[in-house]
Amino acid sequence: MKHFLSRLCVGLFATAVLAEGGFAQRALTWQEVRDRFESANPSLRAGQIGIAESRAQEISAYLRPNPGLTLLADGTQISRYQGVWQPFAGTLFSTSLSYLHERQHKRELRLESQQKTTGIAVSGQADLDRTLVFTLRTAFVQTLQEKAILELAKENLVYYDHVLDVNRERYKAGAISQVDLDRLELQRVQYESDLQIAEESLETAKIHLLMLLNDRTPVEQFDVTGPFDFSIQLASLDQVRQTALDNRPDLKAALQSIEKAKADHRLATANGSTDPTLSSWWSYNPSFNNPHAHQTLGVSISIPLRIFDRNQGEKLRTQLEIDRNEELMEATRAQVFSEVDSAYATVTSTVTLLQPYKDRYLQQSSRVRDTIAFSYEHGAASLLDFLSAQAEYRSVQANYLNLVASYLSAANQLNLAAGREVIQ
Repeated sequence: MKHFLSRLCVGLFATAVLAEGGFAQRALTWQEVRDRFESANPSLRAGQIGIAESRAQEISAYLRPNPGLTLLADGTQISRYQGVWQPFAGTLFSTSLSYLHERQHKRELRLESQQKTTGIAVSGQADLDRTLVFTLRTAFVQTLQEKAILELAKENLVYYDHVLDVNRERYKAGAISQVDLDRLELQRVQYESDLQIAEESLETAKIHLLMLLNDRTPVEQFDVTGPFDFSIQLASLDQVRQTALDNRPDLKAALQSIEKAKADHRLATANGSTDPTLSSWWSYNPSFNNPHAHQTLGVSISIPLRIFDRNQGEKLRTQLEIDRNEELMEATRAQVFSEVDSAYATVTSTVTLLQPYKDRYLQQSSRVRDTIAFSYEHGAASLLDFLSAQAEYRSVQANYLNLVASYLSAANQLNLAAGREVIQ
């Protein structure tokens, strides 16, 4: 029984290890990569703490003034009366309460100002997320590009090895010379070099992506997957512009800064008003007019005299702050339009270059390569024609992959400019 249980435990442990290894080997989609990034990135988590701090300050901004309590004992005489020690016989005891009454909704205005500060912090956090996701997406696209180039390098090497096998048979049959076979063999080093460079580039791209994810997964166990292609379906420029105006967090923060400046100006105006201090007291004090009255009550109100307005400078500063933020908002709006127009032009230009590749050039390069290879194998084409066709095929295919990567990068730039993913 013990032997059976030990074997069972070993089996379950091995199954768990294999399952964990299989999970680590699974390729991650873009959404999974983004979710991991947003949950683990230290900069984003620090920004969330900053927002929580700003919300905590809202509590302080809305606090009421604390009342004041005063306890007074006065008039104590150190004396004897008719031989009797009476130290508190003439002492005056008094208790008073005071409260500062804030007028013109100062407390509410302080809360409003701090709430708008929190709103700006939230928009700033969204803008930080926007820029960091752009960097992450760039690394993700780079990884997909290197994967595609690696697959192309493998396919080219397999194809060329097949060509070499055919020509080795031709050499044995006396159809080609030893020199031609040697030249064909030497050409293989280029395909081996392409494969080695592609593997190294892919590993480097994965390392960079893991660094952004703050992930310690071994490179050989990490992989991503996603469409490496382009789409000719684009929204109109006006639609993308409107999307940017509706979604750009930095533009929203600029608008919120104007509203906060207005709230600060209202608060500065309110702070210029006088706040009375209300007081009341009770005292134990014999009255000379009424010897039977020992307890008295009283009230008072203290109002500062605003002979000099000591808040004029703050009023003027907050008014100027409104004007300054309005100008900054216009500058941000112009920057948004510039970024959207530039990114949109890049995307459309790249699509224009990619379309003929997909419609004609890829098929033509494959057809030319296969035709020249067949002709060379049957003695109807020269070795130079064969090598030239191989080089042209490699060049066309590599150019297409690089253009697709350029399209995805331009789409990423357009998403950054629009404030959300207008191109998946």
